Amino acid sequence: MAEAVAAGPRRAADMNPASLARVIALLLPLALLGGALGSQYLGGLHPCEMCYWQRWPHGVAILLAALAFTAPAQSQRTRTMTLLAALAIAISGAIGVYHAGVEAKIFEGFTTCTANATGATTAELLKQITHAPLVRCDQVQFRFLGISMAGWNAILSLGGAALILLLVLKPRRAA
Repeated sequence: MAEAVAAGPRRAADMNPASLARVIALLLPLALLGGALGSQYLGGLHPCEMCYWQRWPHGVAILLAALAFTAPAQSQRTRTMTLLAALAIAISGAIGVYHAGVEAKIFEGFTTCTANATGATTAELLKQITHAPLVRCDQVQFRFLGISMAGWNAILSLGGAALILLLVLKPRRAA
């Protein structure tokens, strides 16, 4: 234990591929979900229905990646949880591709209302509709370097999922 304390914090270059993969599988969706929530609650951007769809897989990935830390990095359980987290991240990225395509008018978006009226009375539903901001999935609210938030989610999620996959499937070196 004293040796570990004396060695200081581990750098990414010192980590084995499986350990690095599970760290990325946890931090990437945390960062992307945190950015989405920050842009909503701190930046004043209102998410559309597809924006919400992209958030759910990141939440699942966070839970799966956290479970990957309950076993040694080289264990089959950790590899499985990390790969499942990568799959959830990739699903969010695929939804991001579709959403960015809707924004670019490549794909057709919704042609009907996507409001959820389950359990609401007519008066409650009317109040929700009249007080909620109208946010269309085919309208970009914010771009960075010419790419929408859905586009960035697609790029970062699919790239991150591919990196995690490569790291997890990288042949293990003999100790």
